[in-house]
Amino acid sequence: MRKEERLAKEITEQLGGTGNIAELASCMTRLRVKPIDESKVNLNGIKDIDGVMGVVEAETLQIILGPGIVTKVADEVSRMTGKNVSSVDEDEEIDTSLEGLAARTKAGLNEKNATPFKLFLRKIASIFIPLIPAIVASGLIAGINNVIIKSGGDPESTLVQMLDLIGWGLFGYLGVFVGINTAKEFGGSPALGGAAGILLINPGLANITLFGEALVPGRGGLIGVMLAAALVAFLEKRIRRVVPSAIDIIVTPTLALLITGFATFFVLQPVGGFLSDIITKGLLGILDFGGILAGLVLAGTFLPLVVTGLHQGLTPVHMELINSIGDDPLLPILAMGGAGQVGAAFAIYFKTKNARLKRVIKGGLPVGMLGIGEPLIFGVTLPLGRPFLTACLGAAVGGAFQAFFKIATVAIGVSGIPLAFLVHTNQIILYLIGLLIAYAFGFLFTWLFGFKEEMAKNI
Repeated sequence: MRKEERLAKEITEQLGGTGNIAELASCMTRLRVKPIDESKVNLNGIKDIDGVMGVVEAETLQIILGPGIVTKVADEVSRMTGKNVSSVDEDEEIDTSLEGLAARTKAGLNEKNATPFKLFLRKIASIFIPLIPAIVASGLIAGINNVIIKSGGDPESTLVQMLDLIGWGLFGYLGVFVGINTAKEFGGSPALGGAAGILLINPGLANITLFGEALVPGRGGLIGVMLAAALVAFLEKRIRRVVPSAIDIIVTPTLALLITGFATFFVLQPVGGFLSDIITKGLLGILDFGGILAGLVLAGTFLPLVVTGLHQGLTPVHMELINSIGDDPLLPILAMGGAGQVGAAFAIYFKTKNARLKRVIKGGLPVGMLGIGEPLIFGVTLPLGRPFLTACLGAAVGGAFQAFFKIATVAIGVSGIPLAFLVHTNQIILYLIGLLIAYAFGFLFTWLFGFKEEMAKNI
């Protein structure tokens, strides 16, 4: 029996059988299930299954399996139950894990998660998370092509030009995808959201002059796109309420897009540009003024941001930095958060005698080094408590190093080792040194005072 078949069978049994599953979904690392009767679910039984890295209790039950395997297990459970598998973002799952970090009650966490700010961040996450695979793949290909060119490859060669098109193609039209997803999140038609995105990136904007100045294609960036797409969704829903059904298909989308278009040219594009300038200049000012200290603080506090879900709101920030100044000095600093955690996990692996904990670490370390840290967060460092803090300390040292040498990426993607392909070619070695420093200090801090064997008793 294949591993995913075994996991699907054992998980379904502990969930109370195929007839006790009401809804089924998956994300990058977790299987998310909504039971019909929660009293039939054996949580301890699920946690004891070989291959399960952790369980998070929320509005739905999230079973942490890791990237790749989770999709296969979800498909097997779907086949067994007849339930379709939907794709979800990870914000809700991450938020509830604060219970393990800060010993808060489940009720308190749910109340906190329901704040308007949290709900707003969840919408931002839902806009960008579906795009992450394409962004990561495109960014990595663009980075590899950049290395080829810097290593002496002919920029005019057919292969290099093809790689350039494959790698950078998405970023030229990213506004369309963001517009589509934004409209979805705000209850509008995806196609209208895509059309709203085109309004800001269309090269024809340069031919339009308002108040004596030509409009600038791309001005306002993804922030402007989200504003325009949210507006078109809002207008579509409001207009539809008063338009007769017989002419709705003609009148509603036409009016919604027309109003959004003029609002974008006169208001949303300037507002989006203003907000983008504030964000980019503010971050650059912090990095320039704070230097090593800024890198230390940003990297050291990134893992708590991941736990609370606030990190999902940074995707448009990274994109705005690249659009505005041509590279992103923030991403290499924040990438040290995962590196510190990898170092901490290595220290725990070599110190502990707990076979289950060792097994979880072995499953989480490879993907952790490749930039997907959630299995280690929710399966190892966060449940243990203190190692989560020593991982943050290790990350802080690595972040200070990245800030000192002003390491920056030319695209965005996953952190860890693969990010080396996205930094400027002359900085690859420095980035990798910083990564090793975060590993080393995460290991050292955890080995010296971050972990004791008695911490592993309840794992």
